[in-house]
Amino acid sequence: MDEKITIIEGPPPVFEPVGDGWALGLNESPLLANIVLTRLRTFNGPALVERCHRAWKSRHSIPLEYRSSDGLIQQAPIVAARFVETEEGHMLLLWLRMVDEETRLEIGYEDDDEDGEDDAPQLPF
Repeated sequence: MDEKITIIEGPPPVFEPVGDGWALGLNESPLLANIVLTRLRTFNGPALVERCHRAWKSRHSIPLEYRSSDGLIQQAPIVAARFVETEEGHMLLLWLRMVDEETRLEIGYEDDDEDGEDDAPQLPF
């Protein structure tokens, strides 16, 4: 059975861009992605964080499953998790890797000039 954390009710999560250096180091992947943070209220933050740790320890990923604003079910891999206690209860902090489908990393180059000549100026010697 695949492990995941699912948002059962409420509005779609709010994703905040992350600029911290340690979080950007979590972005090692062949795909371009953004690391974002979301904050979720929960009844048992320690158990959810422990679920993430167990998955990572066994070298599995664990996604957050949520409904987007258009109602479609989406998933994003969780790359870090933490909980904090607030006056209202436990707050789960999840750092996620969000892959932008329109962003592609292309390694290398293509020669645009079909006849093999480049447009660079040539030196007179």
